[in-house]
This record gives sequence, C-alpha cells and structure tokens, in this order.
Amino acid sequence: MKTTVIGLGLIGGSIAKDLRRSGFATELVGVDANADHAKKALEIGLVDSIEPLEKAVCDTDLVILAIPVNHELEVLPRVLDLIGSGTTVSDMGSTKKVIVDSVAKHKRRRNFVPAHPMSGTENSGPTAALEGLFEGKIAILCDQENSGPQHVALIEKMFQALGMDIAYMTSDEQDHSTAFVSHLPHAAAYALANAVQDKEDRKIIFDLASGGFRSTVRLAKSSATMWHPIFQQNREYVVESLNVYIKHLIEFRDSMKSADDEKMLKLIRNANNIRGILEGQNPHFVKNEERITKLYTK
Repeated sequence: MKTTVIGLGLIGGSIAKDLRRSGFATELVGVDANADHAKKALEIGLVDSIEPLEKAVCDTDLVILAIPVNHELEVLPRVLDLIGSGTTVSDMGSTKKVIVDSVAKHKRRRNFVPAHPMSGTENSGPTAALEGLFEGKIAILCDQENSGPQHVALIEKMFQALGMDIAYMTSDEQDHSTAFVSHLPHAAAYALANAVQDKEDRKIIFDLASGGFRSTVRLAKSSATMWHPIFQQNREYVVESLNVYIKHLIEFRDSMKSADDEKMLKLIRNANNIRGILEGQNPHFVKNEERITKLYTK
C-alpha cells in the first residue's frame, strides 16, 4: 500500500518504521516543512522518497498527518482538496474537536478518519522515531460514523498493524478525556520544571535530583511547538483538569500545613490505588465495536 506521511518526527517517523516492518506499507512517501528533517528522514530510511505536498497526496492510498495541531487546520483541508475519491486520510493529533469541525462541510469529509494514538516520548525529530512505540497502546478513533466505512476499516487495520488496541469516542469525549490523562501531566511537568528553576539555589537541587524527579519532570522536555497549540485548542478541558489537580494539591498541602497526619496518610493511600487501576484491566477502555463513555472519574 502506498502511504504518505506528512510530518516525519517522533510520531510520523515511528508509524513509518512499523508500517514498513509489518508490510502494511509497500511504499512510503514523506512530506515535511523542515528541509533538514526531510533530508534526515530519507537518509535513515524512514521513507522511500520526499515529495512536495501536492505530489505526495494526489496518487496515494493513505495519507497520515503527524504534524502540530495548529498546522493541521491549514494542511488537512488542502490534503482533502487534493486527494482522489478512494484515498483515506487520518491525523494523529492529540486534540480532535477543533480539527474535525474545521472540515465538517468538506466534500471529502468521509475520506477523513480522525485518530489519536496514545503513545509518545518527550523527544522530537526523525531521529526520535522508534520501532514498537505503539505496541500494546490504545488508538482512539473519533466520530467514525461520519467517515466512510471503508476508510474506517483501513485505519483500524493500520493501527492493528502497529499492535494497538482501538477505542471509539466522539471528538469531544476524546478531548475531555485526554485533558486528564495526557494534557494535564504535561502541564504539571512544565509547572514543576519552572518551580524548580525558580529556586535561587537550583544548581544544588539539580545535583541532588534522582530518578523520581527526573521521571516526573521528563515531560517538561516535550516540544513547545507541539504542546502550545494542543493547550490552545483544548483550553477549556485542560483548565478543568488543572482545577481538579490544583484542588487535590491544595488538599495535600493543607494536610501538611495543619499537621493533620492522619489525613495526609489517607490521601497517600488513596493515591496508591492507582497501581491497581493501571496494572489491572481498565474497564473504561473497550475494544472493537464497543464505545468508551468515560476514561476518568472526577
């Protein structure tokens, strides 16, 4: 299958690697606005060729957009303008409703399958691409009833080739849920990194930093180019998630401030319950044709 990947960074490059490895893609065409990234992607074999957007999408079976969500608002309509009637288009963006709404009335809307593979690292660029990045993770398909069944089937097959389980949501449900499980952790990591850097004696703190701090703050290394527009597009739900988080931070702070050790211990033990949730089967994730109604509890 001839596959065009627009955006050859961590997500697009990792998808290209695994689609080639699985045999799903027989030819990989790359598009990237960054000439250095395009050159490097070709050098390391992520794609077979680099083409301008217009040429890359006009004669291909599948187009995958793996670019910052603000750029999707410009690029996605152009892609839908250029593709043939049989071409399937999917995006990998972490926000969905703004993007879906931007092409709601497009004549090729049914060719488009909005998606979000729930995986990634804090690194970026073609050299960050990893084989097996998506193995065992969840891919969310959004508003599938508004996409042609043949196009949905192809994207389902693609994610299965990546080793992913598939969940189904509306674009609004996706944005609400990922605000808690993806966007909030990034916002918290940025805030933690800023808090530590704000300390006058921060060099001593960094000298003492151990695995716990490094793993907690790891997400703060994530690209501003990618995450700033995610926060912009999902502003309402990210603010909601931050408000919930801040409420729990205040509760924890106040238990220490008032020397309420019993309350503090209770909060810690309640937090420990996350182990069973993460290690067990999450009842909010479902596969195949069932739908997700919730991913979190307020």
